Amino acid sequence: MEVACGRGEASVWLALRGFEVWAFDVSPVAIEAARRLADRYRVADRCRFEVHDLDEGLPREPRDVDLLLCHMFRDPALYGAMAQRLRPGGILAVAILSEAGGSTGRFRGKAGELREAFEELEILDEGEADGRAWIVARAAPGA
Repeated sequence: MEVACGRGEASVWLALRGFEVWAFDVSPVAIEAARRLADRYRVADRCRFEVHDLDEGLPREPRDVDLLLCHMFRDPALYGAMAQRLRPGGILAVAILSEAGGSTGRFRGKAGELREAFEELEILDEGEADGRAWIVARAAPGA
């Protein structure tokens, strides 16, 4: 599952590596570009792109995902729902703009935001510097 997939580059990359991908973005233009990209790389059968306004929360489906990717989209209100979508042992990968080593602003996370938000998961790796923060974490095997 990719949250705020934009033009679908990461989703197509995942599909090229065998993943079945369900991806969402608020922009119909971006979703159409993502569908064209999947067609061009012949992975459209492994990619499902949908227009969805994340201000309404995560879509109802899919549930129990092996991987949840969210790259350069930040909405702390969705963090709990993101973690809950992971199946046991599922991986979460989130990258956001951050105040750590960067400027402040409403679109930037506070230092330590991702660690705090996903503390119930097993943190595999994380970083904060140069105005960016990221985390890779895993749901407990028996979650």
